[in-house]
Amino acid sequence: MLTLSDRYTHNGNAVAWGRLGSGPPLVLVHGTPFSSQVWRKIAPLLAERWTVYFFDLIGYGQSEQREGQDVSLAVQNGLLAALFNHWGLERPELLCHDFGGATVLRAYYLNNLRYKRMTIFDPVAVAPWGSPFVAHVRQYEAAFAGLPGYAHEALLRSYLQSAAHRQLTEDALQTYMAPWLGDAGQPAFYRQIAQMDQKYTDEIESRYATLDCPVTLLWGEKDEWIPLDRGEKLASLLTGGKIKVIPDAGHLVQEDAPEAIVAAMFQREC
Repeated sequence: MLTLSDRYTHNGNAVAWGRLGSGPPLVLVHGTPFSSQVWRKIAPLLAERWTVYFFDLIGYGQSEQREGQDVSLAVQNGLLAALFNHWGLERPELLCHDFGGATVLRAYYLNNLRYKRMTIFDPVAVAPWGSPFVAHVRQYEAAFAGLPGYAHEALLRSYLQSAAHRQLTEDALQTYMAPWLGDAGQPAFYRQIAQMDQKYTDEIESRYATLDCPVTLLWGEKDEWIPLDRGEKLASLLTGGKIKVIPDAGHLVQEDAPEAIVAAMFQREC
């Protein structure tokens, strides 16, 4: 497990973060409904070459969770910009996934953050996105938040498994479920789903073009959350159509094929 021993307060929200290794800076940005623990198999290897920074988005993982909290994409790019300033970073490398990809793109276009290189995989970036389950939770958030604990755990377990192509280990499931259990965690899980809104990617999608840094785009071939055709559309906008498809991997590539992510980081031109 990664250790997030530091805290940074952003707009009243306590944000957990940690750091490993030495060398040029590399920032890891996780997606939903996960936490920085998705990097637990990957960060120690990357720390052989980079100073690796990782953190839990507002309302996720070990970061603060509370009633009435804004945990939407609208606030996460501002957090990333604030952390860059806090860490003294100017043009670090970025590795990002899912909502983390949306956060990094929003920070580029809306906060003028700049990167040395970006490696992005299975991001929430192009319309349409949002499953029928997400739409249902948005309509009945209070009812889901009040489910008996056993029913919530069963739903959560099934939802997490659907992100992966391979069967998740019990250790992985427990790692990803832990922040979303209990009196604070259960309502927080449905809060972040209820606040998912395509308008936050619509806000920047029309601006997509070749960035002023190299971009590597990866996609899980078996991603059932965000199908490969969304990745191909994004590639046409950001990378001149270049996309590396990862076979036998779903949306949660960190579990299905972590070696593909590490290889993409180490084998590319620096």
